[in-house]
Order: sequence, then structure tokens, then C-alpha cells
Amino acid sequence: MDRKLKGVCFGEILFDVFIERKKIGGAPLNVASRLSSLGGDITVISGVGNDADGKILMDYLKNQNINTEAIQVNNGYSTGLVNVILDEKGNASYDIHYPSAWDKIELSAKNISLVKNADFFVYGSLSTRDSVSENTLKQFLSVANYKVFDANLRSPYYDIRKILDLAFEADLLKLNDDELDEIYFYLNADKKSLEQKIEFIAQKTNAKTVCVTLGAHGAILFFENKFYRNFGFKVNVMDTVGSGDSFLAALIINLLGKNNPQYAIDFSCAVGSIVAQSEGANPTITQLEINELLSINP
Repeated sequence: MDRKLKGVCFGEILFDVFIERKKIGGAPLNVASRLSSLGGDITVISGVGNDADGKILMDYLKNQNINTEAIQVNNGYSTGLVNVILDEKGNASYDIHYPSAWDKIELSAKNISLVKNADFFVYGSLSTRDSVSENTLKQFLSVANYKVFDANLRSPYYDIRKILDLAFEADLLKLNDDELDEIYFYLNADKKSLEQKIEFIAQKTNAKTVCVTLGAHGAILFFENKFYRNFGFKVNVMDTVGSGDSFLAALIINLLGKNNPQYAIDFSCAVGSIVAQSEGANPTITQLEINELLSINP
């Protein structure tokens, strides 16, 4: 495209707290950061506390060339924190502090305008755990042009019925394989192949595009009634935090940039794999690194 794609990412921005370190994170922030690094014109709508952590997050986003004018500084609630527990394979589980400033994102005319004027709007399920941010999200979904839903299920912070409502709004629905199965079986569907499950979910939600990530086994994309598959890249995983977020950012940029769908899924898997072999959610990635992985037949 001749111009930058304009996007808005809505929801949690926070710190991931590991045993030995503390890293900037939150799915919307991670997606926004990678979108910006890939050439997007990105705004984040969220909330931080009037505290040192909030200032660090704001400074980080500005340094990533992300518009922070829609981030609300809340005097009544602290900046978000998440305790991250990694298993022996580097897979993460999360203890997400509640309530945090991002649970209390208020609606404003300025923010409505930002969403209306964006090419795409990215949202997840975690922002619906509190009624304030949930009601704000519903208003944004009523005006957004192209809606990207990253289910990002975090037990016990979601209701599967709400997840379906959010999925019904989506133009692009991104799930991992566990999330696909949970939604599929909730709908009382018979067990089928991976492709049949995806087609079923696409039909039930009216999502034009569905993408399911499969961990080390890559990802599968259902786009314009056709399937595209990447079988994964072999990397030494350090931790998986943020790899799915960077994958999604790469997918958005490529699909809305009208790139070939097979290239889009290959590129996105390469980006996600590089993040997984790095520490934290937002490592710097070069085009050379991506090209090197793409040159390998996975």
C-alpha cells in the first residue's frame, strides 16, 4: 500500500512479572508494538495508573511511534500487573491483578472518532471482565470498519457466551487450537477435522477470515473460503509470551496490505517463531531474520 494502514488496539497494557524480571506487555500493547514496527500507524486505547509503571508504559509506547493520546491516566486504579508462570516448555499461565486501570476505560467522543477513522480495530476478551471497559468496547464495535478479534482466553476471566458475542462481531477471528476446541464443543458440534471445525466456526460467527495458531506446528488460515497452512519453523523456544500477538500483527499487515495469503501466513509464523526464541513479548526483529526463516522449508 502507498499509505500506512491505520489501526486502533483496545484493552490491557501492563507489566508481565516473572520470577526474575518484569517486562512490558499486555496483548493489545504487544500487537500495537509489532504493528508499528511493521509500518502501521497505530493508536492504543487503554488506561494506566497515575504511577511510575504507567509513566514507563506511556514512554515505551511513544518510543515505539504509537499514538498515546487515547490512553487514560486513572487516579483511582493502578497500572496493570500480571504474574507469569512458565512451565518446563516455556508455555505461560497468568495471574492477572484486578481491578487495574485498563479495566476502567471510559468512552469519549475523541476515542469514538479514532476508531471510526481507522482501517482496523483490534480487541480481545480480557477487556470484558469489567463492565466499564466492556461497555466502552461495545460502542467501539458498533462503529469500527474492520474488526479483528483475538480471543486470548485467560481463565477464569471470561464467559464463553461473551466470547461468542465478541466473535460474532469479527471480520478476522484469531484463535489458538485450544480456544477453537473450547468454542467448538460449547456449540455442541460433533468432533471433526481441524478444517471442518474452522469452517463451522466461520459459518456460525460470519467471520470472513479465521486463523488458528497451532504452537510449534504453525498455523492455518481460512481466507475467502480457502485454506492456507504453515507447518511451523524449528526454533529453540525461550518463552512463548507475546508470540501470538506478533503473529497476529504480521497477519493483519499482510492481509490488509493485500499480500498473498500463503505469504501472509508464512511471514506471520516466522515472526511469531522469532519472538518465541527471544526473551519477553516485544524483542526487536529485523527483516533479515524474517527472511532467513522464510528461506527455510518448514
